[in-house]
Amino acid sequence: MSKVKVIPCSGIGKVYGLMAREAALTVTERLDPDATETVCLAQLVTGTDEAIAKVKGLPCITVDGCPSLCAAKSVEAAGGLVKQQYRSMDEMRFHKGKHAGTATTLTEEGWQIVDQFAVKIAQRADELHKEETANG
Repeated sequence: MSKVKVIPCSGIGKVYGLMAREAALTVTERLDPDATETVCLAQLVTGTDEAIAKVKGLPCITVDGCPSLCAAKSVEAAGGLVKQQYRSMDEMRFHKGKHAGTATTLTEEGWQIVDQFAVKIAQRADELHKEETANG
């Protein structure tokens, strides 16, 4: 059974991109490594065969930092099935007045937000993995 792909944007220059990457890595490396994995967005964008093969026709969760939705659009263009889209900037709406950090460093509050965000993503990934296993 294949793993659910959790693919963050590259979000350079904004804290939201850093949050997206850290949340995705928290899911794939710590919270649910047996059911999830990540794929390099740059390799999808450049059309690397190996990266495309990892997403094509498979369930994916994208985690974008901004409204451009680069991860979601790139995964769809590569043939991945985007089953859930998240945006870290939307997540910040639940944490009004908190300072998450900068483009390169998260604050303690930022890490707390990322950890909560990652739990939400991991729960959805678990649901998708169970669906795939049941249908599989």
